[in-house]
Amino acid sequence: MNVRDKKNKVRKLLPFLLVFGPALLLIFIGTRGCDHKFEKLADYGAAPNYSFVDVNGKTRNYTEFDSSIVLVCTIQESCPDTCSISMWHVNQILYQHIRKNKSKKLKQVKIISYVTDGKGNPVKNLNYMASVVKEKVEGFDPNLWILATGDVKSMYNFKNNGKSLLEKGKQYYGGEYFQEILLLLDKNNHLRMALRGNQEGMVRTMKEHLALLQKQYDKEEKQN
Repeated sequence: MNVRDKKNKVRKLLPFLLVFGPALLLIFIGTRGCDHKFEKLADYGAAPNYSFVDVNGKTRNYTEFDSSIVLVCTIQESCPDTCSISMWHVNQILYQHIRKNKSKKLKQVKIISYVTDGKGNPVKNLNYMASVVKEKVEGFDPNLWILATGDVKSMYNFKNNGKSLLEKGKQYYGGEYFQEILLLLDKNNHLRMALRGNQEGMVRTMKEHLALLQKQYDKEEKQN
């Protein structure tokens, strides 16, 4: 990697670190602590009361997922593999983990991928993308990994430390920062973490955050 590539990578990562850097430090410490003493994920506030249309043309909304942990991302028809998120890493690190544990502790975890045209605008016909994902993803279950069309930008309308996930710039895919971001929403539809979905290390870290949130729920269930 040359000096220019390194500078561009740092420039793209900086807004994310300004928004979520302090929380990441806490999580890094917390996920490596003992089983009974761990940091809770930060709560960045309620997500919008979202709705979307799925691949079957059914309109669905947030109330369906009020007892679920939801991972949200975008995906594009023209470049589904690596442009906004890395489908391979999201598949291998997150989806396969969820699928293989769906009858156990991860039975209430879902992935919702909003299909966009690459510029952040919704694509209404999801049939082509459904065929692509089915071909590329082992054991694809549309009830676990849900393809959606709808107002995706509202899902990313979060600000922290004076920075926004709706930031625009030529350094971002399609000029829209949010298209590169994975969101983690808890059972109360609150944002608990946002990480870049096009970097393997970040996707692995999201898996750790998912485990930490599940651990929090398990601890609360035992206490009750």
